Amino acid sequence: MAGGGKVKLDAKGVVIEYYTPRTGRRVLAVDNLDLQIYEGEFLAICGPSGCGKTTFLNAVDGLLPINGGEIRLDGKLITKPGPDRAMVFQQASLLPWRTVRKNVAYPLELRGQRSKEARDRVQRYISLVGLEGFEEAYPHELSGGMQQRANLARALAADPEILLMDEPFAALDAQTREFMQQELLKVWSQTNKTVLFITHQIDEAIFLADRVVVMSARPGRIKAIFDIDIPRPRTLHVKREPHFLKLMDDVWTLIEEEVRKSGQFLLDEAPAKAPAAVVED
Repeated sequence: MAGGGKVKLDAKGVVIEYYTPRTGRRVLAVDNLDLQIYEGEFLAICGPSGCGKTTFLNAVDGLLPINGGEIRLDGKLITKPGPDRAMVFQQASLLPWRTVRKNVAYPLELRGQRSKEARDRVQRYISLVGLEGFEEAYPHELSGGMQQRANLARALAADPEILLMDEPFAALDAQTREFMQQELLKVWSQTNKTVLFITHQIDEAIFLADRVVVMSARPGRIKAIFDIDIPRPRTLHVKREPHFLKLMDDVWTLIEEEVRKSGQFLLDEAPAKAPAAVVED
């Protein structure tokens, strides 16, 4: 997928600044970022703490204005949130008074879609994420992993052109996180959605993505893009293979370089093959 096919998301010369009223300073968060994401591609972004990866994601969602450049989805300029994008946040953010079924149906209800076709779509995605039998359960009756499954089903039910995922498994325990990565790939393979995935965990980025983008320390620029030439379908066993570990080491080396350059604290003796990356953006 990487490097070919129809361009789905096209970011050119993106500049994003923050203004801090207390200090009167402007902070350059993202500087001259160029990135193309192809239709059906799974692209992951990682980088040092504060590098602007989540900032860029919020700009793609239309939640944050940009100060320069442009971002287009299917050729249309992004200026505000829209139904062609769906965000999956770190926390499931399910409505506690609604069942799984009603949470997943919520974006359709907002559009006035209450037909049998809409109900069938809701059930399809509940089943796809493995929550069949829990349709009438409330969020407090679900585990953290099950809540994120419902969150993912809700985003998919909206039928977006691109799925935006901001550290969706960060709040889960390590074991659940591993299984959720595997489940996400299964869902992605069946939906053919374009995915932009933000993570600070290197092994997660490599396991999931077609390409991994490494951003520099602030102001965020693209430092490198790795084509992940690991065949699909992938199982968790691939994380123990030499080629996977070599990719992890290559990505970690670039992130370590940026952390040191920016003056952020880092142990002098970094692990030879880092199991994770740095603190989230």
